[in-house]
Amino acid sequence: MSEADASPKGEDRRPVAVIGAMDEEVALIGRGLQQADQDPGAGEAGLKVICGALNGAHGPVRLAATVGGMGTVNIAATTQYLIDAFHPRAVIFSGIAGNLNKDLHINDVVLGGTLRYLDTDMRLVAQSAPGTEEFHSDPHLLDLASRTLDSMGIKHIVGTIATGDYFVDSPEKIAEVKEQTGADAVEMEGAAVCHVAARNKVPALVIRALSDNADTDYEVFREFDISEYADTAARLVLGIVREL
Repeated sequence: MSEADASPKGEDRRPVAVIGAMDEEVALIGRGLQQADQDPGAGEAGLKVICGALNGAHGPVRLAATVGGMGTVNIAATTQYLIDAFHPRAVIFSGIAGNLNKDLHINDVVLGGTLRYLDTDMRLVAQSAPGTEEFHSDPHLLDLASRTLDSMGIKHIVGTIATGDYFVDSPEKIAEVKEQTGADAVEMEGAAVCHVAARNKVPALVIRALSDNADTDYEVFREFDISEYADTAARLVLGIVREL
């Protein structure tokens, strides 16, 4: 940590990087910040990053938030930009996912204890840093998220999330994902966030609210109104960040 990142009391002044799934979510997070403005360099990376601060339990916390984009490449590029530009002390990613766990229901939350790729031969990928075939959210961030979700009265588990660059919407695909990964939820970004964060040695957290049972055709799914989740996600993320 550089001198600029530490206060005289030894507080960590590095920002928390937040990646949201939708414009509404990031806009709501931005409204919760003091002295919010935009990162002038983010446009060249195809991003709009809102920066600001909020009062945390242990002092002011700086935050940089943006919408990540769909798919592993988009989210990996977003994550790397935030790490390069802001040198964050943590990366938090929130979004929605398809449910694969019969004990969970729509609007329950899966925290990414373990994240696995669907369509990648990790025996080859793991030959490069960080040298692992699966990824994990940071234990401290998982604990903060669990406590925050408890305070909000939201059912959740720390589970396994599968990430792939295709939309899972049929019984055949569901069975294949479960057999391949043993996942509780399926989506298109989480493992890539933790992959990039681990490569850069930055703690990360993946939060997924369940929007459907991975049985909805994409053309129907794209019409879902997920604005209510945007509000929940914004409050959840700000609640976690305040405790850092």
